[in-house]
Amino acid sequence: MGVFAEALCEGVCAVKSDVTSLIHELAERHSLTLDDYESLITNRTQDSARMLRDFAVRERVRIYGHDVYIRGLIEISNYCRNDCLYCGIRRSNSHCQRYRLTPEQIISCADEGYELGFRTFVLQGGEDSHFSDELLGGVVREIKSRHSDCAVTLSLGERPRESYEYLRSCGADRYLLRHETADRTHYSMLHPQEMSYDHRMNCLHELRNLGYQVGCGFMVGSPCQTARNLAQDLKFIEEFKPDMCGIGPFIPHKDTPFRDFPAGSAELTCYLLSIIRLIHPPVLLPATTALGTIDPTGREKGIMSGANVVMPNLSPVSVRKKYELYDNKICTGEESAQCRECLNNRMRAIGYEIVTSRGDVKL
Repeated sequence: MGVFAEALCEGVCAVKSDVTSLIHELAERHSLTLDDYESLITNRTQDSARMLRDFAVRERVRIYGHDVYIRGLIEISNYCRNDCLYCGIRRSNSHCQRYRLTPEQIISCADEGYELGFRTFVLQGGEDSHFSDELLGGVVREIKSRHSDCAVTLSLGERPRESYEYLRSCGADRYLLRHETADRTHYSMLHPQEMSYDHRMNCLHELRNLGYQVGCGFMVGSPCQTARNLAQDLKFIEEFKPDMCGIGPFIPHKDTPFRDFPAGSAELTCYLLSIIRLIHPPVLLPATTALGTIDPTGREKGIMSGANVVMPNLSPVSVRKKYELYDNKICTGEESAQCRECLNNRMRAIGYEIVTSRGDVKL
């Protein structure tokens, strides 16, 4: 072996040893330095992914067994006041076919979902001023009145603290607000000038202080994202310790400024799912629709990487294609019962079982 080849081999072996050490340290301490998270990302290999996956699944099974929790997703509106550069329902997209569900439609979706075994309903939408506190609070109260054993999760973006407080008093249990990136400069690259990184982060802390189970999350492979950015996301998750964390690959939408950027990868997303499970073992971790969109078996791979939540769509079939955050979204034509049964079969095929449960975080 030549001197150069020998030195190269020694360097590769040293990196492999370092990554192995970092994985063991993360599994034991649930914490790494920012530099170490970056090293874990930049030196990702099939071997490191396998090792992380094994540790992550062990932790998930220890806390949640082989249960997979389902959340019934109800996309209540695709109107949005914001103009985020990556999003298909951004304010300036004139090609978007806008819709709003009525309170009666939302409640009907929840009723149907309850009959199918759902015990958590996620009301998701753009930041639509039509849904005032009173209107939204009335919907939450009615769902909780009809189905007192269920949880209601809201995912409706940034609202004033008083709004969050009022909706909590109406019975909302959880709130999902993806932080998108934990780097202030990167945030400004993804959002219009009027949106504030500090305000987004403040909202997350307000939600925590008001007693919600809180979820954050980010895109994997978003435009201009670096390994350092992802390391910052991981460090934020370590420090904030969210009850839920939703991550998925960036997928471009044809009617946005980022239409020509490459999509993120399923492999890196699954790698990060495993890391997040080890950072905060009790976290409720979805295998997202975006992951299933970019890879036909993406949701299964997510579950086998440490995730434990899937979110089938309960929205009326007539509006599902209109809630298009990114191109080629899956499951836009299936009835709710079909979608539920399909996921049942897919989870059983990999040794997991969908359960009828609120699926609260186990701290």
